[in-house]
Amino acid sequence: MHTGIQQLKSAIEPSRAQLLQHPVYHQIQTLSELQKFAQVHVFAVWDFMSLLKSLQQKLTCVQTPWVPIGSANTRYLINEIVLGEESDVDEFDNRISHFELYQQAMDQMGASTNAIKGLMQAIQSGVSIEVAIQALDCAATVKDFLSFTFRIVNHAPAHVQAAVFTFGREDLIPDMFTRLLEKLVAESPEKVSIFKYYIERHIEVDGGHHSHLALEMVSELCGEDAVKWKEAELASIEALQIRAKLWDAVMD
Repeated sequence: MHTGIQQLKSAIEPSRAQLLQHPVYHQIQTLSELQKFAQVHVFAVWDFMSLLKSLQQKLTCVQTPWVPIGSANTRYLINEIVLGEESDVDEFDNRISHFELYQQAMDQMGASTNAIKGLMQAIQSGVSIEVAIQALDCAATVKDFLSFTFRIVNHAPAHVQAAVFTFGREDLIPDMFTRLLEKLVAESPEKVSIFKYYIERHIEVDGGHHSHLALEMVSELCGEDAVKWKEAELASIEALQIRAKLWDAVMD
């Protein structure tokens, strides 16, 4: 492992540990509480895709006429992650993005998708992301979370975006949360089976193969530049801290 990755991981570990120990995971004990969690968490699932697509735009050529951009290795890393996130499979091997799968899970469990669908409709009608975020009927903490993401998307260089994507946006899922899902599935399989599949798929794909690809991408983009590694570290810590505030919104 690149020494820069090792040092970055050490630097962010306190913030990462704090997020893993967030009390929100202990508060979710019933289907109703899981619904409230999903209604906030869905925004993190969605804007993760915007961060990913921004990286794809920076690291590959998405215009015509096509010209090669950057290193072929970095292009491969980001394109493989996009392939998995944007067109994975559901329980029945039907192609679906992770975001759409999450919405299906919300529909099955009876969680409201009004807020996230309202945001999608506003964007599709031409409303700027900044205006659409502020118009959301949700906690200020959720708006702050989204605003942070799009500040990174619109203004941060590729190595900072890659670090936030890799270290600040992994959905840190403690074992106790997966045990809770087992309990809820046993009680109401017809309500939670898709959500359980989403979490399992996330751990398998995002936390496994994609995680290794993302680490390699950060290493490639930061290289031997100490300034870039420091910028990546600070942005990752900020991303973890703002995710903790998002969990505070669930608690509220």
